[in-house]
Amino acid sequence: MEPFSPPEPGFPAEKSSSVPQKKSRVLVGVTGSVAALKLPLLIAELLKIPGLEVKVVTTERAKHFYNAQEIPVTLYSDEDEWQLWKGRSDPVLHIELRRWADLMLVAPLDANTLAKLANGICDNLLTCVIRAWDLSKPLLFCPAMNTAMWEHPITAQQVEQLKGFGYTEIPCVVKKLVCGDEGRGAMAEVWTIVESLKRILEERDLPMQS
Repeated sequence: MEPFSPPEPGFPAEKSSSVPQKKSRVLVGVTGSVAALKLPLLIAELLKIPGLEVKVVTTERAKHFYNAQEIPVTLYSDEDEWQLWKGRSDPVLHIELRRWADLMLVAPLDANTLAKLANGICDNLLTCVIRAWDLSKPLLFCPAMNTAMWEHPITAQQVEQLKGFGYTEIPCVVKKLVCGDEGRGAMAEVWTIVESLKRILEERDLPMQS
């Protein structure tokens, strides 16, 4: 994991004789669903979008499913928040990250974190970022869980709660899950997620970063 370097929204733009490119900043959240296996592929596809800057916030359980060495962008976890803040004048990481990002994508969003977000619980770096999220900015979420968990009646309530906050659902799909069950609950395909994000960026015509 790269050492923390504070986001640089206040830095002046580099001088260039070429026409400046529009840049957008995307913060990817990853939680402890087996679909976190797809994080390296998701990041690789996002980085193909011209001018897109990407950072990742992970829960501790999500780390079980991917190799951090395969993530070519800055990866933050709970320990970074506590190592960064030593005194009152120090930056608060979850606030710095919500300021830095133009858009947030949570993929996958597991059942546990879904329940936390729907109820306002913020007990780790990722949920703190989302609790502090600027609701004028897009937040996309990709549910992923076992079919039996997806079909529990509380899941629909919690998804609707997040949509009520103004977040955008990228629906899960039907497929054979890693656990062997077959049914709805699998995270949307990576290409679907990337296309949904690109559409939001185009619709919002997000401002050029300096």
